[in-house]
Amino acid sequence: MQNTHKSVVLRVLYTLFMAVIVSGCEPDNGKNVTSFKQETGLCNFQKGACSNTVDGTELNLRITPWNTPSEKPLELSLSSSVPLEKVKIRVEGRDMFMGIIPVNLAQETETSYNAPLIYGSCSSGYMVWQAIVSYEQDGIEKFTIFEFLADSEKAH
Repeated sequence: MQNTHKSVVLRVLYTLFMAVIVSGCEPDNGKNVTSFKQETGLCNFQKGACSNTVDGTELNLRITPWNTPSEKPLELSLSSSVPLEKVKIRVEGRDMFMGIIPVNLAQETETSYNAPLIYGSCSSGYMVWQAIVSYEQDGIEKFTIFEFLADSEKAH
């Protein structure tokens, strides 16, 4: 059988693609890791809402349950110090691609929103997620990022 240049290139690209997909979440190599030192700067929902301020507007994010377990139903709440327009949230892995999870926000009041959330688990045992909040204020698009640890009861 004769291989054409195109089929060889496709095989190489397919192999590289599969290697990236498989290595996206590193295996734990049989180690049973139960505790991590949590980075400073990550949201700690056990202490309360996580706050960011953008151009004088305070945004507060809370996820319950506080330990943000993987593959379990969560409730995300967002509030702002002033009314916002076109508020959207998506959740993504910070250090590895785990897909983009759009969050279907429901507006509760003029300044508060909530939504259900669920995301997958990573076998490495230490997965930092980003909740990326975008919105418009006075016709100007703005955004902020909240970073948090999945399965945070493992951190100390």
